[in-house]
Amino acid sequence: MSSDRAGTLAQSGDLVDLSHLVTAYFTGSPDPDNPDEQVAFGTSGHRGSSLKNSFNEPHIAATTQAICEYRAEQGFTGPLFIGRDTHGLSEPAWATALEVLIGNGVDVLIDSRDGYTPTPSVSHAIIAANQGRSAGLADGIVVTPSHNPPADGGFKYNPPHGGPADTDATSVIAHRANELMRAGLMGIKRVPFTRARAACGTYDFLGAYVDDLPNVVDLGAVKEAGIRIGADPLGGASVAYWGEIADRHGLDLTVVNPLVDATWRFMTLDWDGKIRMDCSSPSAMASLISRRAEYDVATGNDADADRHGIVTPDAGLMNPNHYLAVAINYLFGGARPHWSANARIGKTLVSSSMIDKVAASLGKPLVEVPVGFKWFVSGLIDGSFGFGGEESAGASYLRMDGSTWTTDKDGIVMALLASEILARTGRSPSQHYADLVAEHGDPAYARIDAVANREQKAKLAALSAESVSATELAGEPITSKLTSAPGNGAKIGGLKVTTESAWFAARPSGTEDVYKIYAESFKGPDHLARVQAEAKLVVDAALA
Repeated sequence: MSSDRAGTLAQSGDLVDLSHLVTAYFTGSPDPDNPDEQVAFGTSGHRGSSLKNSFNEPHIAATTQAICEYRAEQGFTGPLFIGRDTHGLSEPAWATALEVLIGNGVDVLIDSRDGYTPTPSVSHAIIAANQGRSAGLADGIVVTPSHNPPADGGFKYNPPHGGPADTDATSVIAHRANELMRAGLMGIKRVPFTRARAACGTYDFLGAYVDDLPNVVDLGAVKEAGIRIGADPLGGASVAYWGEIADRHGLDLTVVNPLVDATWRFMTLDWDGKIRMDCSSPSAMASLISRRAEYDVATGNDADADRHGIVTPDAGLMNPNHYLAVAINYLFGGARPHWSANARIGKTLVSSSMIDKVAASLGKPLVEVPVGFKWFVSGLIDGSFGFGGEESAGASYLRMDGSTWTTDKDGIVMALLASEILARTGRSPSQHYADLVAEHGDPAYARIDAVANREQKAKLAALSAESVSATELAGEPITSKLTSAPGNGAKIGGLKVTTESAWFAARPSGTEDVYKIYAESFKGPDHLARVQAEAKLVVDAALA
């Protein structure tokens, strides 16, 4: 249930006590035999809070040591690029990581400006460093919990391909990290911070990234059209990037909220009354939405800038699915003539079927994969994917010439693309979506949660299509029951059921005792509600 304070400005009682948070990071003693206090990698690294003993110095020291051992085993001997976002736990964790990395003899590159570093900037750096190389490969770490609340910390590893690490790496790293914690951190090589910091090399993440932007976005067209842009970093790592983008490329761009404050006291509360830097949430983006008339396009990013939120004067905050469909239609509809004619469109299986309709109308191949950006990495490297996107407002795409830009989500280029679309077509992304609705119909889309314990979640993750006995959903025959993604055959860790005009997907939450039901219907909100209700019955019957 939504909070009655959703969309209102945070008050003093909503703010995290940063001193308490950081003290808990350095003094907490996690129990390595308690699953809630172990190192555990989800789709975006290890996340937790020092206040819950799930993100403390022992976690980061052990995880970093495990990464050092893993990269040595894999023969990754190039530099390791490390960046951090603006969360209160990010700098302490960054400092711990440096001590262990240097203690292990790793060649570490940190930001030359001692600033914050978005996830896409680290991916961009790794790809640039490894261009044309088969040995001495670079990799990276981003210290961020992404859009999570201020009390959380996060730690992501990006291998030499530049994208999020897959389970072949993260399972090994997590296992070794927990092993080291059980051993009382014996086996961790570490040097004092002063020595570690002095031993690091530097890299101009911001300059390298911003200078390269015209090779992925037509900023010349944006400048020439005089597009008025409002960019809100939401107090995150992109804060310095947006000012630099405006200056270097001569854009009419205002950094709407240039403040960095690890309490995020300037944020409006999310749907549940928590501070969360979710740029796809109307509640979290309420302050920017209220100013939408001041700009031709306004955009937001989460704390590590791997997600985007697009606000237009005519429609407010766009649903991420809607913008993905518009971006795909624009990019593959002639805006990128140097891309391979065979370049594919990548979407996760919980993204809107509007994307399927757009792909079909363009005559372009569509690949539907499980949740997680890692599934797009290889295609973005070899150019076989022109675009990869998730319903959670994360996407990336190729350079103008069809080569790799980033292999992790890039909320900055997705935000700038909205201005390019307006500059080159004279219509906002939301107006373009209205055109798609007129052509293909107006889907209703939503996500709800249903209660499930640990055992039920494990059963859902291992479900087979044969476990589902239902033959009909919301008055329509079921056309498919999927436990593997149709695009690559990979297990989806749940279930997707489709009919001619609707679908739902159910996946267990990695952090809460719930499973998530994603659903969509081209028959409107009432039919969607019926799909959601029956989806719960279908899943509960399969779990019984």
